[in-house]
Amino acid sequence: MSKIKNQALAQDGNKLLDWAAGRMPVLSKIRQRFTDEKPLSGLTIGIALHLEKKTGILLQTLAAGGAKVSAASCNPLTTDDSVAAALGKEMDVFAWTGQTDSEYYDCLESVITAKPHITIDDGCDLIQLLHSKHSNLLDHVIGGCEETTTGIVRLEAMHKDGALKVPVMAVNNAHSKYLFDNRYGTGQSVVEGILSATNTLIAGKMIVVVGYGWCGRGIANRMRGLGAKVIVVETGATNRDGSSGYHRALEASYDGCWVMSMNEAATLGDIFITATGNKHVISENHLDAMKHGAILANSGHFNHEIDLDSMESLSASKVTILPNVEKYHLKNGKDLILLAEGRLVNLAQPTGQGHPIEIMDGSFAVQALCIEYLAKNRGKLLPGIYDVPKVIDNDVARIALEAQGIVLEKLTEEQVKYRQSWKEGT
Repeated sequence: MSKIKNQALAQDGNKLLDWAAGRMPVLSKIRQRFTDEKPLSGLTIGIALHLEKKTGILLQTLAAGGAKVSAASCNPLTTDDSVAAALGKEMDVFAWTGQTDSEYYDCLESVITAKPHITIDDGCDLIQLLHSKHSNLLDHVIGGCEETTTGIVRLEAMHKDGALKVPVMAVNNAHSKYLFDNRYGTGQSVVEGILSATNTLIAGKMIVVVGYGWCGRGIANRMRGLGAKVIVVETGATNRDGSSGYHRALEASYDGCWVMSMNEAATLGDIFITATGNKHVISENHLDAMKHGAILANSGHFNHEIDLDSMESLSASKVTILPNVEKYHLKNGKDLILLAEGRLVNLAQPTGQGHPIEIMDGSFAVQALCIEYLAKNRGKLLPGIYDVPKVIDNDVARIALEAQGIVLEKLTEEQVKYRQSWKEGT
């Protein structure tokens, strides 16, 4: 039984779903096959994702494959209530925007009550709850999928501690996901989220991007394209993919950005955007040093990147100016503007629409095929974190190209032979 905000919004939600479906050719092709083959028949799939129109097409695709779908949001502010209402007529949905923390976790618990065979996470909350509070259900779980860097980091920590008891597909690590979703998707949607909330001019502004992973790269590039001056803040730490923060910082410099410490950047920035997946990268001393009117936004999964407790303690008062726009009047006399309560600025309703439809077509196609992969390999995978099979990753990119009418070259027999030979030279 669904628990949503307003069932009367379903008609509006159906319009949004129709709009998205017509622009997701890869997932459409998968859905057609799933409808015919029913590869997920008899399975319950538990969902913790941002529940908006693109996600809705993924959920409908899984249902078309024969699955029973039980879905909640992965963030208290990112549910499109009209889409939730529309989906709630087809499957169990437990989500609405503006949830309290307790309501958010109650909804996740409702999903777990359905006893999912397979989970899809954005941030690892569902998997974490299954392991911490419902370990008795783990024997029932075939596996899961995780689509964010933050979630993968949590899973790696679980695996290192010997706590992870099910196989999980690292959807976030697929080329079809992070090269496009993280870079182009986050890049565009963060800009759109900030503009929708504030109506501010980007050209000429000093934009501070904290973190230069794929998301940070995308944000910085699009801000530069709009005429901003971009400062990048990085650390020298080794990242989970093995890359060094030194190399990321050097890349940012070569990309035309200024690179400096947060202490230096704090006094210069007009708009600050966090994209690290880490905690308190903007801390009390940074907040205190910022210029009057500085805008703060977060694109990471959790609202931990900006030290919100310190922001409260530094403030004499705060007031909501617009949806997702709060003005903090600091005791030092300056004002700071916080967007979306420090949560995902690109997805927080009503100003955030999330990634472009075409981008999520690829990411959700990977999700759907990984769910099918887990179903087909039930009982064959040991607990751990698994890369997306190359055949799935490549197929998604191939179908996406075909949908655009793009035809690639094929190697000739001579070229194949040349690539395999070591004898031919100058």
